[in-house]
Amino acid sequence: MEWIPVATAAERLGLTYRRVLQLVHEHSLAAVRGPDGVLRLPADFLMVEEPQIVRGLPGLLTVLADAGYSDDEAIGWLFTEDPSLEGTPMRAIRAGRSTEVKRRAQALGF
Repeated sequence: MEWIPVATAAERLGLTYRRVLQLVHEHSLAAVRGPDGVLRLPADFLMVEEPQIVRGLPGLLTVLADAGYSDDEAIGWLFTEDPSLEGTPMRAIRAGRSTEVKRRAQALGF
Protein backbone atom coordinates (compact mmCIF):
# COMPACT_ATOMS: atom_id res chain seq x y z
CA MET A 1 0.00 0.00 0.00
CA GLU A 2 1.30 3.44 -0.92
CA TRP A 3 1.07 6.08 1.82
CA ILE A 4 1.04 9.81 1.07
CA PRO A 5 1.44 12.72 3.49
CA VAL A 6 -1.70 14.73 4.22
CA ALA A 7 0.05 17.72 2.59
CA THR A 8 0.37 15.75 -0.66
CA ALA A 9 -3.29 14.68 -0.46
CA ALA A 10 -4.27 18.33 0.01
CA GLU A 11 -2.28 19.30 -3.06
CA ARG A 12 -3.82 16.51 -5.18
CA LEU A 13 -7.34 17.44 -4.03
CA GLY A 14 -6.80 21.17 -4.51
CA LEU A 15 -7.62 21.78 -0.85
CA THR A 16 -5.77 23.43 2.01
CA TYR A 17 -3.86 21.30 4.49
CA ARG A 18 -6.25 22.52 7.20
CA ARG A 19 -9.30 21.40 5.18
CA VAL A 20 -7.88 17.89 4.73
CA LEU A 21 -7.22 17.72 8.48
CA GLN A 22 -10.85 18.69 9.00
CA LEU A 23 -11.95 15.87 6.66
CA VAL A 24 -9.88 13.46 8.76
CA HIS A 25 -11.46 14.81 11.95
CA GLU A 26 -14.95 14.42 10.42
CA HIS A 27 -14.14 10.81 9.37
CA SER A 28 -14.44 11.63 5.67
CA LEU A 29 -10.81 10.54 5.39
CA ALA A 30 -8.64 8.41 7.68
CA ALA A 31 -4.98 9.09 8.40
CA VAL A 32 -2.31 7.81 10.77
CA ARG A 33 1.11 9.03 11.84
CA GLY A 34 4.07 7.23 10.33
CA PRO A 35 7.26 6.41 12.25
CA ASP A 36 8.57 9.84 11.26
CA GLY A 37 5.56 11.56 12.88
CA VAL A 38 4.10 12.69 9.55
CA LEU A 39 0.34 12.23 9.18
CA ARG A 40 -0.31 10.01 6.15
CA LEU A 41 -3.19 8.33 4.37
CA PRO A 42 -3.41 5.56 1.77
CA ALA A 43 -3.02 6.89 -1.77
CA ASP A 44 -5.90 4.59 -2.78
CA PHE A 45 -8.29 6.91 -0.92
CA LEU A 46 -7.93 9.39 -3.79
CA MET A 47 -9.06 9.00 -7.38
CA VAL A 48 -6.23 8.91 -9.90
CA GLU A 49 -8.09 10.43 -12.83
CA GLU A 50 -9.91 13.15 -10.88
CA PRO A 51 -8.93 15.28 -7.89
CA GLN A 52 -11.43 13.79 -5.45
CA ILE A 53 -11.89 11.24 -2.68
CA VAL A 54 -13.06 7.82 -3.85
CA ARG A 55 -16.87 7.83 -4.03
CA GLY A 56 -18.48 6.12 -1.05
CA LEU A 57 -15.38 6.25 1.15
CA PRO A 58 -16.40 9.16 3.43
CA GLY A 59 -19.71 7.54 4.37
CA LEU A 60 -18.03 4.20 4.96
CA LEU A 61 -15.38 5.75 7.20
CA THR A 62 -18.15 7.41 9.23
CA VAL A 63 -19.88 4.04 9.66
CA LEU A 64 -16.61 2.47 10.83
CA ALA A 65 -15.97 5.35 13.25
CA ASP A 66 -19.51 4.96 14.62
CA ALA A 67 -18.75 1.26 15.15
CA GLY A 68 -15.79 2.29 17.33
CA TYR A 69 -12.98 1.82 14.82
CA SER A 70 -9.96 4.10 15.08
CA ASP A 71 -8.47 5.44 11.85
CA ASP A 72 -5.73 2.82 12.08
CA GLU A 73 -8.28 0.02 12.54
CA ALA A 74 -10.50 1.34 9.73
CA ILE A 75 -7.56 1.44 7.33
CA GLY A 76 -6.59 -2.08 8.39
CA TRP A 77 -10.13 -3.34 7.76
CA LEU A 78 -10.33 -1.64 4.36
CA PHE A 79 -7.13 -3.29 3.15
CA THR A 80 -7.68 -6.80 4.60
CA GLU A 81 -8.60 -9.49 2.08
CA ASP A 82 -12.23 -10.59 2.29
CA PRO A 83 -12.99 -13.73 0.24
CA SER A 84 -16.68 -12.84 0.02
CA LEU A 85 -15.72 -9.57 -1.71
CA GLU A 86 -13.10 -11.27 -3.89
CA GLY A 87 -10.45 -8.89 -2.60
CA THR A 88 -10.31 -6.09 -0.09
CA PRO A 89 -13.17 -3.78 0.89
CA MET A 90 -11.13 -0.89 -0.57
CA ARG A 91 -10.84 -2.66 -3.92
CA ALA A 92 -14.63 -3.22 -3.89
CA ILE A 93 -15.26 0.47 -3.15
CA ARG A 94 -12.99 1.55 -5.99
CA ALA A 95 -14.94 -0.85 -8.25
CA GLY A 96 -18.20 0.95 -7.40
CA ARG A 97 -19.50 -1.55 -4.83
CA SER A 98 -19.57 0.86 -1.87
CA THR A 99 -23.16 0.00 -0.86
CA GLU A 100 -22.23 -3.66 -0.39
CA VAL A 101 -19.14 -2.74 1.62
CA LYS A 102 -21.07 -0.22 3.71
CA ARG A 103 -23.62 -2.91 4.65
CA ARG A 104 -20.81 -5.12 5.89
CA ALA A 105 -19.34 -2.26 7.89
CA GLN A 106 -22.73 -1.50 9.47
CA ALA A 107 -22.92 -5.12 10.65
CA LEU A 108 -19.62 -4.62 12.51
CA GLY A 109 -21.31 -2.17 14.88
CA PHE A 110 -23.88 -4.72 16.08
